[in-house]
Amino acid sequence: MTDPSPRAGTRTVTVPEDRDGQRLDNFLLGQLKGAPRSLVYKLVRSGQVRVNGGRAKAERKLAGGDEVRIPPVRIEPEGERGTPAPGLLQRMEAAIVFEDARILVVDKPSGVASHGGSGISFGAIETLRALRPGQTLELAHRLDRDTSGILVVAKKRSALAELQALMREGGAGGGIRKRYLALLAGRMPDGTMSVDAPLHVGLRQGGERHVQVAPAGKPSLSHFRVLERRGGHSYCEVRIETGRTHQIRVHARHLGHPVAGDDKYGDPEVNRRLRDKAGLRRLFLHAASLEFALDAGRTPYTLNAPLPPELREVLDRLD
Repeated sequence: MTDPSPRAGTRTVTVPEDRDGQRLDNFLLGQLKGAPRSLVYKLVRSGQVRVNGGRAKAERKLAGGDEVRIPPVRIEPEGERGTPAPGLLQRMEAAIVFEDARILVVDKPSGVASHGGSGISFGAIETLRALRPGQTLELAHRLDRDTSGILVVAKKRSALAELQALMREGGAGGGIRKRYLALLAGRMPDGTMSVDAPLHVGLRQGGERHVQVAPAGKPSLSHFRVLERRGGHSYCEVRIETGRTHQIRVHARHLGHPVAGDDKYGDPEVNRRLRDKAGLRRLFLHAASLEFALDAGRTPYTLNAPLPPELREVLDRLD
């Protein structure tokens, strides 16, 4: 909704040097606090956002010194949206697993979005800000709404910039090592199966993202290793060298062994049987650990989150 008041008119923002390499959509989300992601994509697609005078795609990587034109947008102030429900505040408070002067880490519950938008008023980051009023808190990365596990929030701009630089490194010896636990449908072969398949993010009506393997997509690499076989299915460790949207879920489907409980990319019949037999009512995907080092490698972090009880119970019922 456009706000006609002069103070909220079109503005041009110079990209700071510490945001060099940040995607345009993520930069806009930081500039338009509280804006739904679907609105940001709409502004970019319609050409209302300009970079150095020209149209740009949402995934464009910005450079320090770029000039970004941002149109007038009226965003409901957080005070007008109310506050997160007491139950959500309590869940997120209990989910904090580590904190120091630079980062705050939560074991995000399944069903809680990383951030608000697309009909969700309060995600993990909005709820944490409500718990810590006055603190600067910024997501260093994101997890799918239905994925549980380690989510890192930066408390300082310098930590955010360093974490984002580590995220961009990728590769086997990359800056951040990510380990997930997943139940894949069917019997995976022994050993490690690697999927090197480019992923393309498309937008459906309403701004919903749908990802598929496509030659025009971005390079994406995942490694799947069977830990146990349960009830004809494969409990796996997954390590990813890139952090694309829905990467593990789409790569698992590409292998022919989709993630159990995946309503978007999974097998509906397998999901139904696992719901009836083992009580699986969510996506069986958990971000179990992150390893990285700040201060140019001098300060190492190893962050772990155990498999949630509801997923452990599913494995037990599949014995």
